Amino acid sequence: MIKKYQYLDKVNFPSDIKNLKPSELKILAKEVREEMIDAVSVTGGHLGAGLGVVELTIALHYVFDTPNDKIIWDVGHQTYPHKILTGRKDKITTLRQGNGLSGFTKRSESEYDPFGAAHSSTSISAALGIATANKLEKKSNQVVAVIGDGAISAGMAYEAMNNAGSSKTKMIVILNDNDMSIAKPVGAMSTYLAKILSGKIYFSLRETIKLIISAFSKRFSDKAKRAEDLLRSAVTGGTLFNSLGFYYVGPIDGYDLDNLISVLQNAKKLNHEGPIMIHIKTEKGKGYEFAEKSDDKYHGVTKFNVKTGIQEKNKSNVPSYTKVFAKTLIKHAEKDSKIIGITAAMPSGTGMDLFSEKFPNRMFDVGIAEQHAVTFAAGLATEGYKPYAAIYSTFLQRAYDQVVHDVAIQNLPVRFAIDRAGLVGADGPTHAGSFDITYLSTLPNFIVMAASDEAELVRMINTSVDINNNPSALRYPRGNGIGADLPDIDEKIEIGKGRLILEGKKVAIINFGARLNECLLANEILNKKGIGITLVDARFAKPLDENLIWEIATNHEAIITIEEGSLGGFGSHVSQFLSEKKLLDNNLKFRSMILPDKFIDHNKPEIMYKEAGLDAESIVSKVFDVINSKVILQKQN
Repeated sequence: MIKKYQYLDKVNFPSDIKNLKPSELKILAKEVREEMIDAVSVTGGHLGAGLGVVELTIALHYVFDTPNDKIIWDVGHQTYPHKILTGRKDKITTLRQGNGLSGFTKRSESEYDPFGAAHSSTSISAALGIATANKLEKKSNQVVAVIGDGAISAGMAYEAMNNAGSSKTKMIVILNDNDMSIAKPVGAMSTYLAKILSGKIYFSLRETIKLIISAFSKRFSDKAKRAEDLLRSAVTGGTLFNSLGFYYVGPIDGYDLDNLISVLQNAKKLNHEGPIMIHIKTEKGKGYEFAEKSDDKYHGVTKFNVKTGIQEKNKSNVPSYTKVFAKTLIKHAEKDSKIIGITAAMPSGTGMDLFSEKFPNRMFDVGIAEQHAVTFAAGLATEGYKPYAAIYSTFLQRAYDQVVHDVAIQNLPVRFAIDRAGLVGADGPTHAGSFDITYLSTLPNFIVMAASDEAELVRMINTSVDINNNPSALRYPRGNGIGADLPDIDEKIEIGKGRLILEGKKVAIINFGARLNECLLANEILNKKGIGITLVDARFAKPLDENLIWEIATNHEAIITIEEGSLGGFGSHVSQFLSEKKLLDNNLKFRSMILPDKFIDHNKPEIMYKEAGLDAESIVSKVFDVINSKVILQKQN
């Protein structure tokens, strides 16, 4: 049954909001919240962040002339209300589904999304770029960046604020302070903001100054205004932000719509040469009881029952790769006091929350600061510790220079646990682990491993503990394993050695990573057609098992490599080896199955892998392709 709303039914675009009275906007906020909760209960997705900014979203679209004025949302977790109000209301139940709305802002999806984002701390930089373009074109359009207290703690945000303050370019930054990003914010910045907000003196003095301004005539109000500026500079966050060149306002209640609208209107009209910082206080999960009471404020949820708040549980009894990693590392850490856990604001996502429960003094959440995390790990390694930097593949990209400069060049034994390797489903291309095989295997000194199942992951962790002379990385996918029996922590593998899974004739498939099960399914199909393949689990992209590859190349007519990564990865290294050893000169056929040269939109993982051409049927087709090409070549000769 389709719900009927008093005001939301009349609102399709921001221009419709402007026709409502302030009292009606408050009812609209309640309806937007309700619509969002209903939608996410069906699709799953990011709930808490959007619930916290409903009033802010309405106020922004009420005050500013979007899409001519630009609103840049940091990360994008909180943009579901924005999507509901900007022409996408009828599609909101397609969030994160195949051919549906993205879970983040996306330029190709709407003109109301001027900048796409899914990684944090990019909004101020992007907004400054757009504002500078406006300045050069002599346009009067407003530019607003909305950034959370977790995201503003990242180095990129500080770099952007430093540049913005010195540029004297008009733009508005809204600091959405909810004391929480995905996990509890860490670091001195969050402590500083908490102190500001808890200061009763600040609030009482500010209210006194407001009375002075309203009670005295114009000739006294200027002096009163200067007194307020002094208060803001001396007592509040203005001390920091003013020093960076921002005109600071706040903190203010993010749910007082009347005040929000008034402040935004004043900021819009303010004839200030330079950036403005508006500091608002909100609550993640606002307006939904179960989210408000939850520790993570329902940041990311599966489908759930709106009335009870109960989320659908994973029906599989097979543990996730993330949990297997965490539990195995804990077992090693119980025996080895030198093992250290590191994460960058993703303790639950990487399993490091479990490690922290057991070893609170040996797990470090450094905040949204992947660059710092890598160099911090490098520093620990110089002192004989065994740091495990557990970072999603897509986020490790943000620290590539540190991986090269601070780890690889110095050959330091930092161990990278690369979660979310390969395609990740509903989070789409911004979170896909598509490039780590390429960007790590190209580095001298690195050892690069990929687990084909959860048992192999355990063996690789076991092996990595004793890698003390090189940096190393082990990659594994999102989701559950295949149900393999887990070995004990003493079972290790020889560095650079693959394993033979099946022995056949003519065609050999060398798999690197979690496509091994699809290779086995392909083998079943091929067997029914009378074709027996050799199947190898490479285990290592670097160093290659050159002896095994040589043996396969000299005993087969064709080799196919398979990996969940981009061009330049495992297959490229195998091809280079075959070329250098002149093994391709003897009519050996070589094919490499990799992720295609495009970004694949969000969908169910199995559908994404089918689109990528890395499913069992695609493997079968590739085998027939190489066999047929061999037959044709023989006929031509």
